[in-house]
Amino acid sequence: MSGKNLELLLLHALPLDGSMWAAQLDLLPGATYAPTLYGFGDRVEEWAAEALNLPRGNQVIVVGCSVGGSCALEVAALAPERVAGLVLIGTKAARRSDSAFHATAVKTLREQGLEVAWHEWWEPAFSTTASPAIIAEGRQILMRQPLEDLVLGVEAFHTRQSRDDVLSTFSGPVHVVTGADDMLPGLATSANQADLALNGCLHVVPECGHYVPMERPEALNSIIRQLIDQIAA
Repeated sequence: MSGKNLELLLLHALPLDGSMWAAQLDLLPGATYAPTLYGFGDRVEEWAAEALNLPRGNQVIVVGCSVGGSCALEVAALAPERVAGLVLIGTKAARRSDSAFHATAVKTLREQGLEVAWHEWWEPAFSTTASPAIIAEGRQILMRQPLEDLVLGVEAFHTRQSRDDVLSTFSGPVHVVTGADDMLPGLATSANQADLALNGCLHVVPECGHYVPMERPEALNSIIRQLIDQIAA
């Protein structure tokens, strides 16, 4: 790959949407895509296939946060020849089946609603040092999502494939990013994934939780720019 005509594909976390990437949209102006994934299907594989239709060329840097990172791995599985590099933020490549939590999550959403789910699962994923304004923005993004879209997102997350095989075979650079305060998946898992990748690199962002693109956008932007320069060199 020559490094020319690079494009960015940004894949969001639950329970958010493509707007969580507002601070990253100018990294490659006119060549950046930040879709909202829920309408692409009910499985992560379907999300990946639809997301791949957005970039035009074969020099795509795919950046994913949480379930968006799972989708990024599926993109690399579907079309490794099109993916120039991966940035995986708060991502678990391996899936451990937890049918009880899966059922509880869906039941909570449907019976108790978005506000309860926000306070129970997603608000605590932010660092305790995160700006209240950023946390409030995350809640606003959540509250504008249709309930069934978030149920679909939870279903997609819990039925995704394990993709350690992609990490261990993808030949391009893989930048694994974790907030220092993120327990989902946590530092040890993130470090193991960086080690598993053929061309892996670990970044630990201090005073940051699960939602690095919103909590510490400057740090993430620096990592993505580093990858852009690495590929373009």
